[in-house]
Formats: sequence, structure tokens, C-alpha cells
Amino acid sequence: MKRTLSALLCIAAFSLGAATAAAAQTKELTLLVDNQSNVIGLKAVAQAFTDKTGTKVTFDLRPGGAEGDNLVRTRLATGDMDDLSYYNSGSLFMALNPAKNFVDLTGETFMAPVIDSFKGVVSVDGRVYAAPAATIMGGGWYYNKAIYAKLGLKVPKTWAQLMSNLEKIKAAGIVPVEASYKDSWTAQILILADNYNVLAKNPSWAQDYTAHKAGFANTPSALRGFEKLYEIYKKGYINKDASATTYDLAIKALADGKAAHYPMLSFATAAIASLNPAKANDIGYFAQPSDDASVNGLTIWMPAGLAIYKASPNIEAAKAFLAFLLSPEGMAVNMAAVKPDGPWAVKGIKLPEDLQGATKDMLPYIDSGRTAPALEFLSPIKGPNLPQISVQTGLALKPPIEDAREYDQDVAKQAKQLGLSGW
Repeated sequence: MKRTLSALLCIAAFSLGAATAAAAQTKELTLLVDNQSNVIGLKAVAQAFTDKTGTKVTFDLRPGGAEGDNLVRTRLATGDMDDLSYYNSGSLFMALNPAKNFVDLTGETFMAPVIDSFKGVVSVDGRVYAAPAATIMGGGWYYNKAIYAKLGLKVPKTWAQLMSNLEKIKAAGIVPVEASYKDSWTAQILILADNYNVLAKNPSWAQDYTAHKAGFANTPSALRGFEKLYEIYKKGYINKDASATTYDLAIKALADGKAAHYPMLSFATAAIASLNPAKANDIGYFAQPSDDASVNGLTIWMPAGLAIYKASPNIEAAKAFLAFLLSPEGMAVNMAAVKPDGPWAVKGIKLPEDLQGATKDMLPYIDSGRTAPALEFLSPIKGPNLPQISVQTGLALKPPIEDAREYDQDVAKQAKQLGLSGW
């Protein structure tokens, strides 16, 4: 029997009361987070938690991308980890050996409202090691609606339609696609966002990939992601300074109307709106187009998780913070600080009516069931060098097939490290 919202509220209230008492014994918690995620809401929750319990939450910033991943692994290896860690869910989280490094949250009452699909991507042997720290995300394309209206363009449903739009935008003297390869992690989004389209052609793709029966180089639908990234460079559709452009500069170019598109996870919506509030609703969002108009859906990402370091001296206080974060009170504080970029991975939480335009564009895909998880949530394998390889593809330094082969080799190393059979 499904729990009613009132039952969930009672569970949350009981958990929150007990957790608040525990937090009163601790004066400070540290939370490690990358410097490019939108944590406006999380910081508001942290301040409300401090006001409620007297326990301060200090945010410890780290780099994003591969540099940040290496820092996290190093700090875990040396025992120099913060009380709480904000990190990707899915295969990247699994690579951190959660059972060894983080606190088991399976039996915590505050985890009861968390949806099972999130728990599944932060679990090892049925035990849950992180709580959702943000909203469910889409992987697709931001676009400037004002530019589309000015040029009489329609939202594309096929890759050919998108290429036609980009050509018209280029002819109008506007940057068709902003690329931010200075932050290498952003280069991989276009490839990863193609997973809905890959699965539409090859429903067993994730299983075959994990079992070493298929790879990117020998699966035409999977290779298409590399080819698409390569094509937008070869046709002159990206900004000339892509190698020097950061994520922050890219979202500003989009918000200011200097670029027409930016392929990115939907977590950027609030940040884009904050840069140019007057034109926030000029920014829309669409799924990565396929090669077939009948295939039009969104690849989705489970939110980043918050995990408690197993050797933290402040475990009970950290649990108290997670309980507050996931409570209706914590959720309300979060959404009052910043409009959510998508649905929450927590049952019973209603989204506000005044969402940003890009978020409203994303929700119909989810509501109609036209979604599929990114590959990293269907397989434990994600090669660590995909960002750097994607930059090679995005700057046409190598042909797509060579980059796909290089990534397959990177994946093989990771699979062997994980001890997977068939590798």
C-alpha cells in the first residue's frame, strides 16, 4: 500500500525532531561540493538548519570535472574527507567504493520518502549510501527563444532539423552553439544525452555494453553521439574560443543572447536565469534530437547525492542535516531560495507553478514517459577519460571513430578495475 502524503509528513516530522536533537551536540559540519553545481537552494537549507540547531554547515569548494574527481578520491584515500560529500550518483559514485567510505542510510526514517529509482543508483548490495541533494535532470539543449522567434525557427525533433536551424543562425551572424571546453566535463554532455536515442535503436544496449558485447565504436547508434559532436565543429557552428570558454562564460553567452544554443544538463536553468532575470523566459530546452522524427525523448540524470563520510566524528549531526534537507520544511526552504530545475527524487513534494521556461519545457517529456536514464545509471561503467576524449572530438582533433575506440579502451580499464565478468 502506498504511503499517503500525511503519513510521509509524520515520518519526516518524527525523524526531523530526533535529528535536530542530535545536531545540537555538534557546532560545525563541513560539506564538500564542486564549484560549478547550483547549490543556492542547498545553502539556504544549510542556513535554516543552522538557525534551527545552532550547527553551522561550511561549504568546502572543489574543482569540477576530472580534477575534482581525483581530489575526492585522494581525500578518501588519505582520510582527509569532509563530513558530507556532494557527488554524482550512478557509476561515478560506485567508483568511490561507497560501502567502504560512506555511512549506510538504508534504515534511516528520513530516507522513506526518497524514490526507489534514486536509491537504486546509490546502492551497493541493496544498501543505500546517499540522499538526493538536487532535482532530477535532463540532458539536452538550451536554446534562446528570442533568437528562434526572430529567425522564424521551430524546435527541432531530428538532427537534420537542428542542423538546418544552426545554419540559419550562423548566416544571421549569431553563434549557433556555445561550447565550453575549458571545462572539459561539459564536452561530454552531447554524447551522453544521446542515450535515449541509442536505446530506441538498441534496447539491450546497456546490458550488452556492460557485458562487453558492444561498445561505442562498433554500435552505430552509440557512435552517433561522437559524430554529432564532431559535426557541429566541422560545420563551423561553435564559438571560435571554445577551448578558452568556461561553463560560466557559456551560460552567460546564452542568457545574453550572444549564442543560440548550449548543450547541457538542466541543472543550469537557475544559474542562467540569475544572469539575466529580465530574459529568463527567453531560454527554452529541448531533448537531443535523433535521426528519426518518431523518436523524440529525453535522457535523464538522477540528482547528485549527499553522502556521509564513514570516519566523520559528526555522523549523527550529518544525519540530522539530511533529515532536514529531505523534510517538507527543508524542501520549502530550498524552493523559496531558487526555483527547482526539475522534479524532486522525493515523494509528496509539489513543484511551484512559476517554474522557469526551460523547466516547463522539460517536464512534458517526463510526464509523458518519453525518458530513458543516462548510461551511467544503467551500467556501473563510465570511463574516467570521457571528458578529455570528448574535447578531442569537439575540436575535431581526431575522427569520431578513433575517439570512440579510445573511449572503449578507457571503459575496458575501468571495467577490469571493477572486476566485472567478460572483461
